Amino acid sequence: MVMPRTLLTLALAGWLTAGQPALAQEGTIKIMLGFPAGASSDTLTRLLADRMRESLGQPVIVENKVGAGGRIAAEALKGAAPDGRTLLMSPVAAISIFPHSFGNLRYDPFTDFAPVAHLSNFQIGLGVSTQLPVTSLAEYVALVKKDSKAGFYASAAAGSLPHFFGVMFARAAGITMTHVPYKGTANAMTALAAGEIAAATTLVADLKTVEKSGKARVLAASGSKRPAAFPDVPTFKELGYDIEGYGWYGLWAPAATPAPTIARLAKAAATAIHSAGLQQRLEIMGLEPTGYGPEELGRIQKADYEKWGPIIKASGFKPGQ
Repeated sequence: MVMPRTLLTLALAGWLTAGQPALAQEGTIKIMLGFPAGASSDTLTRLLADRMRESLGQPVIVENKVGAGGRIAAEALKGAAPDGRTLLMSPVAAISIFPHSFGNLRYDPFTDFAPVAHLSNFQIGLGVSTQLPVTSLAEYVALVKKDSKAGFYASAAAGSLPHFFGVMFARAAGITMTHVPYKGTANAMTALAAGEIAAATTLVADLKTVEKSGKARVLAASGSKRPAAFPDVPTFKELGYDIEGYGWYGLWAPAATPAPTIARLAKAAATAIHSAGLQQRLEIMGLEPTGYGPEELGRIQKADYEKWGPIIKASGFKPGQ
């Protein structure tokens, strides 16, 4: 039986369309990260990729697309095909903070990206070089009031959450602190360990690593309660400063990625985060595993955008500071 040309064309079109979802489940998945190796974000991303590779049954690789505090990686996601093969792992900064702090942002995280999974929360800490003659937050505040050089503090990037948390603390303490941005957490921690910078704000886990070397002290953490992995670190609140702030890591796909593809990736990410082995690794690192789905990640993204907007505006921050 010979099929008429019109019917044959429709049949072929239907076959190709039916095959498209399968294509999204083949090939290598790339997770882009805007930060270099050596920090908690890199470790988290690689652990996640290993577990997702197992559950998806296809290659999952990590690409450190470093630069501009994570903005270069975010821009690359915007230009990627919405086929589920290119993802972005990012902390809160590039998603909910940068839209306020950079007027020339080349992407809109609310319209250019599709939320996939909320991976973990983390607390921000204030660490100081052991070259400073202080062992407590109260002593540090007193020193900064006497010596402005002690108020110079590092973070992984200008306009990031740790940067603005430093601004928040300085205002609460009534002291002047000067932000010094570094290219990534690893560089900031190296500077702190060498005594090149007096203080730093970043993940408590990263500060604790430097503390173990005897080169830094962690004075306080940003949560409502002490970090579970580091019960010896007091919170700013218990030390008399009514400030609080959590950072987080999430996974995004390009906008227009098909819903079934998002659901498949979200399930794989949540399965990875909830696996016993990975949860233990993250908790040891000072991260709080979450594994929330796309809707919850979108809600958190918007809530933090609204929370930090007024704080960033009040800080007077301008790109390049």
